[in-house]
Amino acid sequence: MTPHGAQPPGSVDHLYAKSRRFDVVVPPTNTAETDYFDAGCEAATAHRPPTRRQTALLIVGAGPAGTAAAIHARRAGVDCIVIDKAVFPRDKCCGDGLTTLALRELEALGCDPDAVPNWMNVDGAWLRTPAGHEFGIPLPPDGLYAAVAPRIDLDAALVDRARAAGAEIIEGVAVTGVDLHDSHVDVCCDNGTIIEATTVIAADGMWSPIRRALGLTPEGYRGEWHAFRQYARNVTGPAAQQLIVWFEPDLLPGYAWSFPLPGGRANVGFGMLRDDGLTGKLLAAKWRELCGRDHVRAALGPDAEWEGRHTAWPIPARVDEMALSHGRVLFVGDAAAATDVMTGEGIGQALLTGRLAAESVSAGGDIAAAYTRAVGDELFADHRMARRLGRVLASRRGAETALGVVRHSGDWGRRHFARWMFEDEPRAIVLTPRRWHRGFLARPGAYRERVTTSAS
Repeated sequence: MTPHGAQPPGSVDHLYAKSRRFDVVVPPTNTAETDYFDAGCEAATAHRPPTRRQTALLIVGAGPAGTAAAIHARRAGVDCIVIDKAVFPRDKCCGDGLTTLALRELEALGCDPDAVPNWMNVDGAWLRTPAGHEFGIPLPPDGLYAAVAPRIDLDAALVDRARAAGAEIIEGVAVTGVDLHDSHVDVCCDNGTIIEATTVIAADGMWSPIRRALGLTPEGYRGEWHAFRQYARNVTGPAAQQLIVWFEPDLLPGYAWSFPLPGGRANVGFGMLRDDGLTGKLLAAKWRELCGRDHVRAALGPDAEWEGRHTAWPIPARVDEMALSHGRVLFVGDAAAATDVMTGEGIGQALLTGRLAAESVSAGGDIAAAYTRAVGDELFADHRMARRLGRVLASRRGAETALGVVRHSGDWGRRHFARWMFEDEPRAIVLTPRRWHRGFLARPGAYRERVTTSAS
C-alpha cells in the first residue's frame, strides 16, 4: 500500500497518482478580509441595515471547546447563542484520538458514545522506538482510558447535545466584525446580524477570526507543530484493532500513528515540529515515503487502501504565552493555543477550557481574571513539563532511552506509563501538590459503568 507509483485503475491510490492533491489548512491571506475585520461592525454592515440580537453569552465556534462551553453554561442557567461558519456534520482535520482527559470531560457533558457513529474503544497502545523495538502498553480494565472517534461524528454529536441542553446553535454563519464596549461586545455576522453579548467565548480555532479582529494574533504565527493525516480502509493488519505509535527517527520529537476505527478503517498520520522550510510539498513527500516503510505497511495489511484526500493542519501549543482574554472576550481550545505541546492532543484541552470558561461566566465577578487563573492552574505546569520532556524526545538517543525504560518496566510500569501518556492525571501532578487527590493514579477510567456492562 503506497500513495504513489503504479496502481490498479479505479483504486484510491491510482486516483492520487493522477491528481497529487491534498488539503492544507492555511491562514487567511486576503488583505481586504483583514481590513474588513479591523474596521469592526460598522464597515461589515455598511451595505445593509443590520438586525440586532442580544444574549448573555455568545460562543463563536461549535467544535468541542464551544459546545462544552455551551452545555456547561446552559446547565448553570446562562442563555447562550453558538454560531459556526460550518454546517454540521463536517469533517475536521484531526487524529481523532481521545485521551482520558477528553473522555472524562465528555462523560461530564453527558455525551453517550453510542450516539457517536464510528466510536471505538481502545484498551492499550503499541509503541515502536526509533531503533525499531516494539512493545505494548496496556490500559486498566476499570473504565475507559482511550478511544478513537472521527471528528465528523463526535462534533456533530456534541452540537446535538448542546441543542438538547437549550443552547441556540446557528450554523453556516461567519463572523465579519467585532466591536468591544464597556458593557458588551458587538459581533457582526455575514448574514447581516449583529449579536450584542455580555460575554463572548472565542472557540473559533487556530486562525481565530475573533483574535485576529482584536489584533491579538502574533505576527506570522503558524503553530508549533504540523500534522498530516489520511483515512485508510480495508485495514487487515494489527492496525485494525491496535492503537499504534511509531517514534520514527526522522520525525522526533514527533511521531507517526495509526488509530483504529470500526469496519476495518484507521486514521493514519504523523506530526512534526514546524520550521520555516516545512512546506506542503515536503509534507506530502514525507507522507509518501512514510507509508512505504515496511513496518507501516505490515501494520495496515496488504489490502489497505487510502480513502479520500490526505490533509495537513497546524497545531498551536503555547497556552502559557497567548492572551487568554481581552475585555469581555475569552479564548478557548485552539484559539487559546491550548494543545498539548508534547503529543499534539487538543480535544481534551478544548473541552477543559470550554468548561472553565463557562464556569467563570456563570460565577460572575471578574470573569476574565477568574478564567485566566483557572487555565493557568490547570494547564501551565503541565505545558511546561511537556515542553521539557519534548526536548528529551527530540534526540534519537533521548527517545530510545526514555522508551527503553518503559519497555523494561514490567506490567505495572507500562500500565501506569499508559495512564500518564493518555492524561489520566495532569502531566505535572507530582510537582503540583495542590492538585493531589485521594486515589491518585488509582481512580477508575471514564464511562466505567458502560465498560463494565460491555465486558459482562
